[in-house]
Amino acid sequence: MIGRAARFSEDGSVSWARVREGLALFAMVLILGTTGYVLLGLSWLDGLYQTVITVSTVGYGEASEFNSSHQVYSIFLILGGTGIALYTLGVLINTMFEATIAGDFRRRRMRRKIDRFTGHVILCGFGQVGEAIYEEITRDEEITRHGRQVVIVDRSPPDRLDGSFDVPIVHGDATDDFVLQRAGLERARTLVLALGSDVDNLFVALTARSVNPEIFIVARANHEATIGKLQQAGADRVVNPNQIGGAHMAALVAQPEVVDFLDVVMRDGEFEVRMAHFEVTPASQLAGRALRETGVQRRTGTSILAIGRDETFLTNPDGKLVLEPGDVIIALGTNDHLKQLQATANGA
Repeated sequence: MIGRAARFSEDGSVSWARVREGLALFAMVLILGTTGYVLLGLSWLDGLYQTVITVSTVGYGEASEFNSSHQVYSIFLILGGTGIALYTLGVLINTMFEATIAGDFRRRRMRRKIDRFTGHVILCGFGQVGEAIYEEITRDEEITRHGRQVVIVDRSPPDRLDGSFDVPIVHGDATDDFVLQRAGLERARTLVLALGSDVDNLFVALTARSVNPEIFIVARANHEATIGKLQQAGADRVVNPNQIGGAHMAALVAQPEVVDFLDVVMRDGEFEVRMAHFEVTPASQLAGRALRETGVQRRTGTSILAIGRDETFLTNPDGKLVLEPGDVIIALGTNDHLKQLQATANGA
């Protein structure tokens, strides 16, 4: 019966059109039934009452003394209206059952999809900060180019995301180990903690580091005193949105054009020039050679802005600087030029 009656949309949701149709028919029966009794001499309230007890077959007594006209009209109302009332009730029960089946269907399908993910990003918390993070991540060309998926973990994400197979969601508390397991924590490459509570972010960071020692953890800290604790718990990077926002606004006051340019470079995918980072591998032809000797900037057309080494950045690096395996090159250039630099740095 379910296979024949259920109406699922492409995303696995249930169509409620039949319920709306049934309720419209039932409302029409009430209106017509009440109007008919009023025309036969009953008041509007008595007419509505008599219509309801007639089509619902509850068996109460008549609202007033009935004559033959009332009886004949009630017979036709029972034959037509009762069937519509039963149809509406049946459709409502059936659709609610279908909704349960559809919800289970969505969860199972989502679970199978997430189980196939490897090297994905888990985003815990989908409030205002989490939503902004998600939009930036999914807009990043480096992530989308490699097909890295984003899995959202939240207690109650917005309805507009619920049931969408394009947005993998795990409903639940991120501090629950089982919920993180369903999100594929042991196979994920990056974990972003955007929960509203610093305590929750701290707890999840501890759990994630013990389950997946290699995962890269970016955590949100609402208070400056929590930053050090999150780092001790295993977070690789800790961000205070309030502090970052304040610094950004202050920079706009001092150097608005520079900040606008950097925002465009980092966020506008259509902009010709952008910044990127690449790690110098042991197999790279750059390893063990002075930056000037490699001629990498001239050959690739990029501008090397800084070299990351030992958790510090060497800005405007001197040409005599010898590049070492593990160094991170921060460069500015077009997509084509940056691809050449990446191939050189990776030893391709």
